[in-house]
Amino acid sequence: MKMRKLIIVGDSAFAEIAREYFDVNTQYEVVAFSVEADYLKREQLHGLPVVPFESLEQTHTPDDHEVFVAITYVQLNRLRTRLANAAKGKGYRLASYISPNAFVWRNVELGEHCFVFEDNTVQPFVKIGNNVVLWSGNHIGHHSVIRDNCFISSHVVISGFCEIGENSFLGVNSTLANNVSLGKDNWLGPGVTISRATESGALFSAPVTEASRVSSLRFFKVKE
Repeated sequence: MKMRKLIIVGDSAFAEIAREYFDVNTQYEVVAFSVEADYLKREQLHGLPVVPFESLEQTHTPDDHEVFVAITYVQLNRLRTRLANAAKGKGYRLASYISPNAFVWRNVELGEHCFVFEDNTVQPFVKIGNNVVLWSGNHIGHHSVIRDNCFISSHVVISGFCEIGENSFLGVNSTLANNVSLGKDNWLGPGVTISRATESGALFSAPVTEASRVSSLRFFKVKE
């Protein structure tokens, strides 16, 4: 039996996914989506109302509802942070989700308003701040710290004793070696490897893989 009612802020793909996971795997019942009035394009999503965020407390009171802001890494996570803080300012409690298929060790410290997808490994003594998203299949090594408002995409390796600065984004298949401190507001593109400390506001991209001059059909001797 569902015990708590939840509002999903956002109407993007992440919002749709969050609704599925909260409904199926938790005691929350998602009862509505909410977006800011300037972005209100439809009245319903998957049969649920989409209501203006500015007047949310008038239609869905904070006493009876909680909120999760399903926004990705827009503006280096600033949009998700702003809306989460605004929801708290309205009096809402912020919900978190941890997949039953994630491995999160017993002494991991996890802040409020976090979303941990399936197949994440979060090892002992890890500390994760508020408003952090761990998409699918990451390795968070022992004694590492992820500061507030970060977004870790998929198949990221954060080795032991690392620190991830506030508002940072780590792209798919990026890797941090042991004892590395990533500055705040860092952006790591897909496949980036970091082996030493970085400054705040740094942006990293891996070399683009070039196509061979030999076509796949010629290489494999395919005859049409």
